Amino acid sequence: MKKIYSFLVVAILAVLLIGCGSDSGSDSAQGKSDGKKTETFKVGYMPNYASMNSVVAGIETGSFDEQGLKVELVEFADGPTIIAALESGSIDAGYIGPGAHVLPIQGQAKIFAFSHLGNADEVIGNTEKGVKTIEDLKGKEIGVATGTSSETILDLTLQEAGISKDDVTLVDMDASAIVTAMVSGGVDAVATWSPNTNTIKEEMGDKAEMLTNNARYADQFPSIASWVVSPSYAEENKETIEKFTKGLYAGMEYHIDNPEEVAKWVAKQSAVEEDAVLAQTGDGDWKKPEEILTMLEDGTIEQYYQTQQENFIESGRLTEEDKVDVSEYLMLENIKKAAE
Repeated sequence: MKKIYSFLVVAILAVLLIGCGSDSGSDSAQGKSDGKKTETFKVGYMPNYASMNSVVAGIETGSFDEQGLKVELVEFADGPTIIAALESGSIDAGYIGPGAHVLPIQGQAKIFAFSHLGNADEVIGNTEKGVKTIEDLKGKEIGVATGTSSETILDLTLQEAGISKDDVTLVDMDASAIVTAMVSGGVDAVATWSPNTNTIKEEMGDKAEMLTNNARYADQFPSIASWVVSPSYAEENKETIEKFTKGLYAGMEYHIDNPEEVAKWVAKQSAVEEDAVLAQTGDGDWKKPEEILTMLEDGTIEQYYQTQQENFIESGRLTEEDKVDVSEYLMLENIKKAAE
């Protein structure tokens, strides 16, 4: 009886030891496969291809996993709202279009990655309201999302036509409301970006006249899109920012080589039709990391941001007192490390 009891005790202990060894081995294997501790990183984006392509490609291809980051996406309507979320701490980083760059210049955010030059913004007139040329904008009601690239493209358009803002009625509205306002005839013209521009032209047909776009002003106003963090986050989390940028730039290279596949991923994330996203793949001048590195080394990147700042001052969105060296808000060293 004692022999049987002893045998059972030994058997039970053996099972327990094997079980513990199995769990330990599993944890060890997981540690080896992960290579590093996973850190959650919340990212603000806008529901369009230009904003999402690199970050979604990074998620789907595992380039963020390789950096030890679990990226969570949070949707916003525009850049200023994203920067406000950075300030509140509800997200860690975010994407902004050209118009919102006023805020980093004013010290409200730090730019840690150059994304691309955009070609997604347009001013569109309603021909039934008599808006067929930029000169026709005088005296009209124009829908615009102030503080965004929507306002920037409109400023450039009015300047070209010799029209002051006092000569038009600006209707400030959320980006999401611009399409409805234009299609319903609530305004005479709008300044907005893709995919809003595509939707307006599809629904209005010949009644929608594209008056201007980014390409028209590329030489005088580079339409820069960037990735930003709050100043305090930039100060305290340089290593994490570098990891995210490396994963982002790996995703950037992938989306340039595989736009159709990435468009499918973007469509799924943003819950829109795949064809609508495919129509946006030409909304930017996409550059691979090695090209960004060359542009950084020859001074092109800094010049883009310098020219942008000068244009904000010329348009009245900033004053001469707001002018600062771009190195105060542009994390050049991070861009270099990530692109190498």
